[in-house]
Amino acid sequence: MIFGSVPDGLAASHAPPSSSNSRTFSYPWGGPYTTNRNGCFLSNFKPQRGNYIADDNFYPGIVAHYHPNDWGLFDMSGNVAEWCEDAYDESATNFTHDMNPTYVYYATKDDSPVKKRKVIRGGSWKDVSYYTTVYARTFEYQDTCKSYVGFRNVQSYMGRQRGDNNSKSASHVY
Repeated sequence: MIFGSVPDGLAASHAPPSSSNSRTFSYPWGGPYTTNRNGCFLSNFKPQRGNYIADDNFYPGIVAHYHPNDWGLFDMSGNVAEWCEDAYDESATNFTHDMNPTYVYYATKDDSPVKKRKVIRGGSWKDVSYYTTVYARTFEYQDTCKSYVGFRNVQSYMGRQRGDNNSKSASHVY
């Protein structure tokens, strides 16, 4: 991952879910449901069969309108879909390595439209809840602009410097 880059599809799918036992859950907030106990939606997506106003957001909502997950991250799905660095190919799982399943292709102006597809993940305000799951992926063309696709900058964790931990109660890594 490049410093300050757009995430690839693998990084987007590995965004931390909300609880330690969430590996069996479909949504990044760590549960199998799209609403909480009070019936409030947990992200901005198209409820039911298109009742957009049911979640109080007819278009993209303001950032951090919904509660963060357990790591304090807001809007990990819904609102706007996340643009990824990966090129989109339906059969990518057949030719990418399972340890690093990324497929990067930078299309030129003269390439066919099929080569200009980029992966989007996380779902948006106009998508049904399926697209807000951690495993769903679809595409948009790299040379178009959409009101429901955005991006999230990512930064590689560079670690800490040896000896920067002078506190007795802090981590014992160094």
